[in-house]
Formats: sequence, structure tokens, C-alpha cells
Amino acid sequence: MSRAYGTNVRGGGFSAAEIEAVWQKAYLVAGYSGDQVRKDQCGMFMVRDQYGCVSQFGWEIDHAIPVAHGGSDVFTNLQPLHWRNNRGKGDNFPRWTCSIQAAA
Repeated sequence: MSRAYGTNVRGGGFSAAEIEAVWQKAYLVAGYSGDQVRKDQCGMFMVRDQYGCVSQFGWEIDHAIPVAHGGSDVFTNLQPLHWRNNRGKGDNFPRWTCSIQAAA
């Protein structure tokens, strides 16, 4: 992979507005402020201020269709993922399953 995880198609960072917009796509969690805590599509908790962090609640912006497969930075192709799920996903498309999931 030539780009760093969580970067745009040019390998640069996302703007604050893009980060916030993608954060808003994450799932709300009952009992928590959606401004601070949400879940990714695998049910993993993410904390807003942990964007770009390799931490328990860190998260990254993922390209649903990977850049290596023609994916772009169009908003509909961006999604929030816990960093471990993003690393596990990599360029695996369309066959991808969550690397880590919340316990049921």
C-alpha cells in the first residue's frame, strides 16, 4: 500500500470539515453523546477526539471502495471505521469482514 491509512486519494489528510462529516455517519450509541462517542459498522466504540489515533477507541476515515480499486474521496465513499477494522480491511474488496466486533 503506497498511501498511509486514513488519508485521501492523494495521500494527504482530510479537512476538519470532512472529518466531522464522516464522523456524523457513525452510529449513535444510546446513553452517550453523539458528539463524543459513536460506533462503526462493526459495532466498535470510537471516540471523536481519537481520530487518527492507534488507541482503544481510535478511528480513521476509510474508503468503502478502496482507492486501489478505483475508489475516490467522494463523500458517499467515505466511512468511519475503528482503526483496527480499517487496517484489517485494507484493500480487500469486495470480500471483507470486520477484524474486531463488539460483543453481542
